[in-house]
Amino acid sequence: MKNKKSLLLMLMLAIIAVFTLVGCSSDSSKDEEKEKDSAASTETEADTETDSQYPITIKHALGETVIEKKPERVVTIQWGNQDVALALGVVPVGFSAANFGVQDDSGLLPWTKEKLDELGATDPNVFQDTDGLDFEAISDANPDVILAAYSGITAEDYETLSQIAPVVAYPTSAWTSSWRETVELDATGMGMKEEGEQLIKDTENLIAEKLSAYPQIKGKKVVWVNFSAKDLSQLHIYTPVDSRGAFLEELGMTYPESVLEQITDPASYSLKLSAENVEALFDADLIVGYGDDALYETIKADPLLGKIPAVERGSVAFITSETPLVAAGTPNPLSIAYTIDEYLELIGGAIDKIEK
Repeated sequence: MKNKKSLLLMLMLAIIAVFTLVGCSSDSSKDEEKEKDSAASTETEADTETDSQYPITIKHALGETVIEKKPERVVTIQWGNQDVALALGVVPVGFSAANFGVQDDSGLLPWTKEKLDELGATDPNVFQDTDGLDFEAISDANPDVILAAYSGITAEDYETLSQIAPVVAYPTSAWTSSWRETVELDATGMGMKEEGEQLIKDTENLIAEKLSAYPQIKGKKVVWVNFSAKDLSQLHIYTPVDSRGAFLEELGMTYPESVLEQITDPASYSLKLSAENVEALFDADLIVGYGDDALYETIKADPLLGKIPAVERGSVAFITSETPLVAAGTPNPLSIAYTIDEYLELIGGAIDKIEK
């Protein structure tokens, strides 16, 4: 009798155990299903969030550009826009050759080549369009977007390019976009606005770090002046609207009021100044420009230009054509990182002559 009762009890316990295991398994399956549903829901929400960014409308000097979806094939034209794309890790399917400062026939400045190598792009599609845009080559690249935030394209160019793909043009006027504006517009055009903002912060931090070694630069008055040994009667000045002048101001310097008074068109990136009005440069602590030692000696010997105080004491930072720095006056994140040490050393050395 006792054996029968014991057997019955064991059987009942076994049945309970089975039901308990089934219940646990069932609950576990339900939990797994819930997790899968939750993950799927999160993924769907992420996709929806990405999709909701489009269409993107970008306003610029030549109109409005609507980009319907994230571009996969990026083309850049004219100056420096390819470097913004590369700095963001995107290799353009086509871009314009650099037409200034290149030491070979590659059309690539050293910082551009360095980044292309880093990204594994060994055979870039470079447009040899220094004599005008190659619309056929641009079209053959089959772009989803054309970046021209720093450029001099005309309204006619813009209309033709827009028949190929959406075009991101400059914000206010030709050849006056700052490096920040170029990054902002080009990054937005690629659907990488946040990445562009981070690139700007990183570049600003780099500039600040490098500037800390040159406290003598802050507050000095500067003018970017291009002299020609063939004609010393006319001077060519880049205004603060030009990216070259704007970058000098970013380094902590200012243009003298005597020069700003000569500017009649606030949107113009350049100004012609007669040597007869050379007094406008007398307040400059520093003159920056393209040139070499021979040009400096010619200017110093001139009866009018030689009277400029910055010229008399040698506070002239001339950028020669033998260095990549000659093409870095119009800066972008890649060129800044590549040349800022050399640039600050050149400027700082010229300013040091004020105290001597």
